[in-house]
Amino acid sequence: MSPMRIIILLVAAIAAAGAAFLVRNMAPEPAPVAPVETGEQPAPITITEVIEVPQTPVLVLTQDVPVGRLLSAVDFEWKEWPDATLNVNYYTQDIFPTAIEDLSGSVVRTAMVQNEPVLPSKIVQKGETGYMAALLTPGMRAVSVEISVDNASGGFILPGDRVDVMITYDLIMGKDEFGEEIVRPTTTTIMENVRILAIDQIFSDDTAGQFAIGSTATVELYPDQARLLVLADRLGKVTMALRSIQDAVEGGPTLARTDFLLNVGPFQEGVGQQKGAVRVFRQGGVSLEAPEES
Repeated sequence: MSPMRIIILLVAAIAAAGAAFLVRNMAPEPAPVAPVETGEQPAPITITEVIEVPQTPVLVLTQDVPVGRLLSAVDFEWKEWPDATLNVNYYTQDIFPTAIEDLSGSVVRTAMVQNEPVLPSKIVQKGETGYMAALLTPGMRAVSVEISVDNASGGFILPGDRVDVMITYDLIMGKDEFGEEIVRPTTTTIMENVRILAIDQIFSDDTAGQFAIGSTATVELYPDQARLLVLADRLGKVTMALRSIQDAVEGGPTLARTDFLLNVGPFQEGVGQQKGAVRVFRQGGVSLEAPEES
């Protein structure tokens, strides 16, 4: 090979190497890759699609309510409810905007739980048939007696209050030396912690005034106690003494005395009863006499 060809090949090789060097320097550097720890995979990218569900405010309960509970405004609230599960019997805010005010004072017919939509079939509204029956505790009876300002704590007794029931009657002690009957007025507490259901047609203590003057009080009693009160009302003057909130307790009333009503008993067998004695009712009075020997 001639020296001239060797020189041409060397120049071509040097030119090719220079071109390759220039191209390498002009290319951008690759982005650094973050190291991945062993055993862990990068979290997948999730795309969440938000779907709006049509909802309507529905009247629900704020707490569990038992049968016979007298409902007030604090027992109700409006809560968004999916339109897909709406019941035609629900109270919706657009159709019944005053439902909370209208249903306050209703009585629970069927027990309900918190956040449950209110249904007309589960409550009894004022004026509806069965309102008083729904207000009664199971096993109890409603009995009405005549009252006035002087025998019902001046009109300050309201529905929901607890009272003690007293009777004032003439107790015949015997006869004096002239054969005249000796009469002593006596007052006895016959029942304690009696629940007032209504004063006339007022079933709630949510009244505009601070007292309610009525002519009839309806109380909640056990069946035997109901008989006792009816007879006591016939026997003498019945008076109701208002109990304080601290003294009022849940549950049925208790009997304080039944010994003067032996002919009705036995309400509390053996309590205050004199063996062999006969209770005699005479012109509104009561006397305890020994039985005649045969």
